[in-house]
Amino acid sequence: MSRQEVREPKRGARSHRTRTSSRLRAWTRHHRAMCLDSARRLIRYPVGSLLTMLAIAIALVLPAALWLTLDSARLLDAELEESATLTAYLASDVDESQAVRVNEALQTQDGVVATRLITAAEGMAEFQQALGLTDALNRLDGNPLPASVVITPRDTAPEAVRALAGELESITGVEDVRLDLAWLERLRRLSELGQRLALALGALFGLGVLLIVGNTVRLAVESRRQEIEVVTLIGATHAFVRRPFLYSGAWYGLGGGLLAWALLTLGGEWLAIPVAALAESYGAHYDLPRLDALGSAVLLFSSTLLGLLGAWIAVGRHLAEIRPH
Repeated sequence: MSRQEVREPKRGARSHRTRTSSRLRAWTRHHRAMCLDSARRLIRYPVGSLLTMLAIAIALVLPAALWLTLDSARLLDAELEESATLTAYLASDVDESQAVRVNEALQTQDGVVATRLITAAEGMAEFQQALGLTDALNRLDGNPLPASVVITPRDTAPEAVRALAGELESITGVEDVRLDLAWLERLRRLSELGQRLALALGALFGLGVLLIVGNTVRLAVESRRQEIEVVTLIGATHAFVRRPFLYSGAWYGLGGGLLAWALLTLGGEWLAIPVAALAESYGAHYDLPRLDALGSAVLLFSSTLLGLLGAWIAVGRHLAEIRPH
């Protein structure tokens, strides 16, 4: 093989790499140009663009706010599970020394993390303080309240707690074991219902975003029909024609996501003080949930993706109807 024959394949490979690099640079330049051009078109009509983005933001705010509330409820649920307890009421004929032995027996049971003994006298004192009926209760001949033991279970699942309660009732001196988890189970079911409701609303309002962006992009396609027909006649592909509209949809989605983030942030700040005051009136502390960095990123990514998808659907449908004359 001659040197010229060896040189020609190398030149061919180098030429192929050059053509590929040139095409990539041209493709990148066109994407950059279409991205900036679509942004300039939106800025050229600020009122219409802002109204479209605001409609998208309103469609995103409700499911996002509901999801934030559910996240807060799940955190509250976890805190309540940690404070979930059982109360073992001892027999009325159990004296204080026997109550101490029963308490020690309860501490040794599997599934019990900690116990707290409340004697009959301590129970009466707490009862008097809670109701404010000290004078009336002091007139009683005796103390009708039994001693009790507050038990912290290791596993707070309702089934495990019920099984533990059955075991504890068999211990000598224990008359009854009451579960404090009925309200927790109701809260968990409400949380599951809220999650499904949030997903349904998210899907519904996501469809609304697709329709908003799709209708806006459809109008933009119709207004540029002649331009599309001309570039199609000279050989432009559908991908080339579709590109500026896809960037417009992405800009609409991103703008709507930013407005939704601003509405959620400002709304949270506006409601934070009255909500905290209301919680304080019940002796509790509650802070409104706020979007963190991950939540903000998810919101902006979802809104941009919805805008891009809405534009893709609208442009694909109308490009199929446009035929150059």
